[in-house]
Amino acid sequence: MQRDHEETQRTAGSGLLERPSKSYLIQYTALLTRNPTDMAVHLTEADDFNAILAEQRRELAAAQAVDSDSEYAFQLQMQEIANASASLPSASSSQPPPANADVSATSPDVLSFSSAAVVMLEEMERYALERNDREQCMAEFKRMREDLDRRVYDQKFAAEITTIPEGEWQNYGDNYHKPYEAGGSSSSSSSGVSECFRVYSKGLVSEEYFRDRKIPVVGIGVAICDFKDNVVLEIKKPWIEGGLVSELEAEIQAIVQGLDAALCLDLKRVTFFVNDNCLYYVTGQKSHGCSKVMALVNQASVLRRKFTQCEPSLLLGPNFVKFAFKLARDAIVAQISWPEETPFGMKRKETCAICFEDTDVSNMFSIDQCLHRYCLSCMKKHVEAKLHDGVAIQCPHDGCNSNIAIDSCEKFLEPNLVSIMSQRIKEVSVPATERVYCPYPRCSALMSEREVLEYSRTSFIGAEQSGARRCIRCQQFFCLFCRVPWHYNMSCTDFRSCNPNPAREDAKLKSLANEKRWRQCIKCNHMVELASGCYHITCRCGYEFCYTCGAMWKNKKPTCTCPIWDPRNIIRGWQ
Repeated sequence: MQRDHEETQRTAGSGLLERPSKSYLIQYTALLTRNPTDMAVHLTEADDFNAILAEQRRELAAAQAVDSDSEYAFQLQMQEIANASASLPSASSSQPPPANADVSATSPDVLSFSSAAVVMLEEMERYALERNDREQCMAEFKRMREDLDRRVYDQKFAAEITTIPEGEWQNYGDNYHKPYEAGGSSSSSSSGVSECFRVYSKGLVSEEYFRDRKIPVVGIGVAICDFKDNVVLEIKKPWIEGGLVSELEAEIQAIVQGLDAALCLDLKRVTFFVNDNCLYYVTGQKSHGCSKVMALVNQASVLRRKFTQCEPSLLLGPNFVKFAFKLARDAIVAQISWPEETPFGMKRKETCAICFEDTDVSNMFSIDQCLHRYCLSCMKKHVEAKLHDGVAIQCPHDGCNSNIAIDSCEKFLEPNLVSIMSQRIKEVSVPATERVYCPYPRCSALMSEREVLEYSRTSFIGAEQSGARRCIRCQQFFCLFCRVPWHYNMSCTDFRSCNPNPAREDAKLKSLANEKRWRQCIKCNHMVELASGCYHITCRCGYEFCYTCGAMWKNKKPTCTCPIWDPRNIIRGWQ
């Protein structure tokens, strides 16, 4: 290379227009067009990939330098010729070439190595990076296989210990040992023959808001567990597929990903769980008309044949695939969030589907059951509105009936609202006719009649007949019939005759109700205030009555002769 370089420089200095020699071209063309994949096979066999790859980088860098120097010398030569031509007197039969003429474009032997060398270097770097990633991945899978093998071995060893008689264990237990290395440190494939692992998979198809538009996204979640459902491997990844993807395609694709990961772990016996919609297709009982679905089914069938045992099992409920569902949902969230520079550094943003504002991911609230996500501000307004209406709090997503856990709302609600929410949720779960409140002011715990009766039977003989109950929270006794603290050595009739007047708090409430013209539901004892509308009242417990006199309504008709409405309550703005 150095000799060719010096020859080119000497030629340029002599004033002759020449390019590098043919041997130079052939040598570096062969070097630059060498197949890196073919080289990798040879280098892997020689087990010296890094050293030879570094040597090839040096050769390519040298080739770039030689080509750059040769090109520079050639350009100097062209400039000298142009300057010499410009100094000669012009002739009518010939014109001097312009100073900026591209003479090299007319030469058929022109070959530039700079761009080719850059491409080759980038290709080598990419291949080296991929090879390094593959080696790290294989090392990680090897570590996981060894961990699986050790875990199975420990479980077998623990089961073996339980079969040792107690007397023998007391005498010789300290000397009983069976190290993993000496006791059967076999490969994971041998242990996997006797142990059956479980593959849970979930494919989710959803339409999510990404900034100012709604886009379809697909998330794949896979969880491989041992026979005790201890998670061994988790996979969450998006599935980018051209065109629309059906839920069936996403589910089968998740199965394919799960089986492929199980093969990478060298597992021999697995059970993969599917829903009833996928079961008929993966077992071959049904054939789908969509070619994409059948291609995925065939792919799953090919993977199944690589196992010693690979059987599908029907999912018995959503809890069995909950962690795989969360992984798939996380994969979707990763697709609808984006990085954005803020004064506090780089943050990830996400669009709330209620207010359509771009919000920091840390300020998004994820509902436990369905994993729908909304910003904390919108969730706070939603929960407070439901608390004000006194109804169960569910996910605000259209058509979703998932309940919102109380503990999860502590992130955006004040502590007193959390306690109110807990109370309201329990009120909804207990029928109105069975609700019992502790009469002690400092407790006021809500219970159901059946719940408090079962609890009181263990501490009070004859509780069902006497009406004595024990509060589950404060542990104090009270009377179910009189709704007061327990009146010892006194029957309910005697207590009422001795206390004809209501308690001070009850008297204040009754006075306020008369002043505000409130009505009390005779079924659940809740106070009702008519703000607007007719006098036909439907309590939240379902009881219907007349607001004027309290008479019950039957079959949507009043049983009294009171007027059904007052125009002042019907027409807005009535003066």
